Amino acid sequence: MTRIATLEALEALYTATPSAAATLKEVAALTPGYRALIAASPFCILATSGPGGLDASPRGDAPGFVRVLDDRTLALPDRRGNNRIDSLRNIVADSRVALLFLIPGSGTTFRVTGTAAISVDPDLLASFAAAGRPPRSVLIVTVTSAYFQCPRCIVQSGLWGPPAIDPRTLPTGGALLAEASAGRVNGAAYDAANPEAAAGTPW
Repeated sequence: MTRIATLEALEALYTATPSAAATLKEVAALTPGYRALIAASPFCILATSGPGGLDASPRGDAPGFVRVLDDRTLALPDRRGNNRIDSLRNIVADSRVALLFLIPGSGTTFRVTGTAAISVDPDLLASFAAAGRPPRSVLIVTVTSAYFQCPRCIVQSGLWGPPAIDPRTLPTGGALLAEASAGRVNGAAYDAANPEAAAGTPW
């Protein structure tokens, strides 16, 4: 494999200078427009790094579930999950995080990088309660960089268009689990219970 192994070789390959629009959109605080994107988003991906490696974790709830506390601070509730806490383990070891927000139907994506702390402040947890249940913790993200991404990749992927693949042709969660566990987990039983579990409250 022919590799690019130096910054000089990389920069020689990508000779075009980024446009002003590509660089000036990146700021160190949340503009009113960027706040509007966060308020409209029901889904983001949380990226972290730690001694155990990298992690990219999907997070979602009603639009605006990530709360803007001020122009440099976000709050992200950690709802009930599978208790692997990979992202949280990483944050304890290395506070650097990145968030990628998606908005269904919109080609615009929004990126935030910064540092995170895990808060268990009782008043803060109570303020994020849903169906009477507070999250286990809340991530407080201090923003160091924020910018939007043009819609090209969303348009090219057809992400919000008609499905290109019939999901019924894909392996089920149970089949994947049985395969990964070499049969130690009953895939059929997992699939049978999954619709009821998925329909229950995520809080």
